[in-house]
Amino acid sequence: MSSFGVCSAAAAVLCVNPGGKAGCKSTIAAAVAAAAPGDTIEVAQGTYAEDVTITKPLSLVAAQNAHPTINATGLPNGIFINGMSAAPHAGVAQVLVSGFSIHGADFEGILVVNASDVTLVDNHIFDNNQSLDIADSACPGIPAFETNEGDDCGEGIHLMGANHTSVVRNESDHNSGGILISDETGPSFDNLISENYIHDNPYDCGITMASHGPATTVIPTATVSFGVIHNTISHNVSARNGLQLPGAGAGVGIFAPFPGTTASGNVVIGNEILNNGLPGVTMHNHAAAPAPAPAVNLNNNVIIGNHISGNAADTEDAATAGPTGINLYSVAPVYGTQISQNVIDDEAIDIAFKAPAGRVDAHFNDFGRNAIGVDNLGMGNIDATENWWNCAAGPAGKKCATAAGSNVWSTPWLTSPFDFDHGR
Repeated sequence: MSSFGVCSAAAAVLCVNPGGKAGCKSTIAAAVAAAAPGDTIEVAQGTYAEDVTITKPLSLVAAQNAHPTINATGLPNGIFINGMSAAPHAGVAQVLVSGFSIHGADFEGILVVNASDVTLVDNHIFDNNQSLDIADSACPGIPAFETNEGDDCGEGIHLMGANHTSVVRNESDHNSGGILISDETGPSFDNLISENYIHDNPYDCGITMASHGPATTVIPTATVSFGVIHNTISHNVSARNGLQLPGAGAGVGIFAPFPGTTASGNVVIGNEILNNGLPGVTMHNHAAAPAPAPAVNLNNNVIIGNHISGNAADTEDAATAGPTGINLYSVAPVYGTQISQNVIDDEAIDIAFKAPAGRVDAHFNDFGRNAIGVDNLGMGNIDATENWWNCAAGPAGKKCATAAGSNVWSTPWLTSPFDFDHGR
C-alpha cells in the first residue's frame, strides 16, 4: 500500500473484491458508503463497472500486488472526488487514490472538484472522454459547472477548484487531453503535477492550466475568487499530444483567455516536452480588458530547466512561422515571465513572444542550431542575455541561433553551453 495514507486514530480497513467474499464489499461504491472518515479501502484484482463518488477523507488503494480496473463505460466519471457541497471553499480533503486503471468514462477518468490535500498516485487513466463530439466541439451531457470543456470533456484527470493536491506517477493517455487544472468553481492553487507520463492524447494539451472563469449556475461570483495560481508542473514527460487536428494541443498550456481570468505564478520545471501539436509550452490570452472590465493576468509564470524538442507551430491568431519551443501570445500586456535553463532543440523558433507591452526574461537557455533563438513579434521587450546561441559568436555568428524582431537584448551571451550541473 502507498505511503500517502490518510491518518486517523480509529481508522479501519475495508476490502472490496468482485464476489464480495470474506466479508468484503462487492463494489467500490458500497465500501465508500460504509467507510468512516479516515478509513482505508483496499480493492482486489478485478474489473469494477462503476462511477465512484468520494465526499469524505479516505484512502482508496489497490490491494497488495493487485491492479484493479474501473470500467466507467456509459458513466460520467471513473472517480469523482466531490467537495461542492461545501462550496465556495474546498469541501473534502485528505483523499488518496492509488493503483487503479480507469477507462471508458463519458467525461473525466478522475474529476476532483473543490477539494484539498488530495493525492492521485500510480494510476493509469486512458480512453476516457467518450462523449466528445469533436466535429461540434461539444460534450453532450457534461455537468453545468464544467463551463469550458466543449472540446475536451475535461480530459483524463481534472482538478477544479483544487488546492494542495498532488498528481504523481500517473499515466494519462488516449483521452482527449491528459491533465487539466481549471477554476470554474473556485481557485486552483498550490497543486503539484509530478513524474507523470502524459502521451498520445489527440485533441488537447498534455497538461493544461486554464482559467475558465466562474460557473455562475452553481457558484455565486460575489463570494468566490478565481484563478489558476502557483501550481508546479515538475519532471513529467508530455509527448505526442494534440496531434489529431491542426493546433489541437501543446505539451504544457497556460491560458488566461479573456477578461477576468488569471493564470499566474505557475512553474513548469524539469519536464520532457516532446513532439506535441502546438509549441512545447504555449501561453495564450486572446481578449484584452477595456475599462472597466476586469483585467487579464497571465503574469509571473516560470519555465525552467525543461527539455523541449520537436513540437509544432502555433496557429490562428497566435501563429508562429514554424515549429516552436515556447510561445507566449497575449493581446494584453504580460510581465514577469521567466524562461531559464531550458534546452530547446529541433524547433524552428525556440522562444516567441507577442504582446502589446510587457517583458520576458530569458537567460541561461541552450538554443538549437540554425533556429531563431528568440523571436519578438510584438511591442514588448525580451531580455535574452546570457544564453548559448549554439556557437561562441552569439546570435550574429555563422550557423548560430539568431535573434529576430525589435527590443531583444542578447549581449552578453554565453560562449559555451550552460553547465546545468554546476551553473556558471
